[in-house]
Amino acid sequence: MESATGSALTETDFQILESYIPVVKGLSEYLGSGYEIVLHSLDKPDESVICIMNGHYTGRKVGAPVTDFALNLLERIKADEGAPYVTYMTQNKDGDPIRSTTIAIFGEKHRVIGLICINFYLNLPLFTFLKETFCSEPTSFFSETFAENSREVIEKEVVKIRDEVFEDRSILMNNKNKEIIFRLSSCGIFNLKEAVAIVAELLGISKNTVYLHLRHI
Repeated sequence: MESATGSALTETDFQILESYIPVVKGLSEYLGSGYEIVLHSLDKPDESVICIMNGHYTGRKVGAPVTDFALNLLERIKADEGAPYVTYMTQNKDGDPIRSTTIAIFGEKHRVIGLICINFYLNLPLFTFLKETFCSEPTSFFSETFAENSREVIEKEVVKIRDEVFEDRSILMNNKNKEIIFRLSSCGIFNLKEAVAIVAELLGISKNTVYLHLRHI
């Protein structure tokens, strides 16, 4: 199939585009009902929309075509005359103001294969915006470490889990470290570089002991 960039989309290109569908849905849940978020696939510009959230603002649904503005952006990108994204003001068919951003999605050989567009409906009642942004209850609450380096992440998780395990009297003393390493493994800490060495240091055991417990897990 031919894209708006003049090249057929590959299987990898389609996989890249499909990987953006959870991004669109996740952004929609995070940003709220005032945002229309659209994913375009450029294999068929006449029916490019493959995912859309809150499409009622522009009256579009899956299968709608790419916009004239997006086509113009693509031509500018091909001519290397601008950035692969742009933020601008526009309006829908009813004349309602919308603040928009359109971002190009690149596939194999650095070709533009799709677009993700975010449109904020400026006539959204202020009460609704404030409620969804500041007052709505999140679906889940998690503790999260915003660290400057991976060691900080590892240290915080080790200390937290170590304290939990040592306070649990149902776990035998000679099984404490094994349980700590099991829980650290379950939360993915050992995917971080140097995690084994740092965990061994904090628990006062050898790296070989950590590896032994990991093999048993």
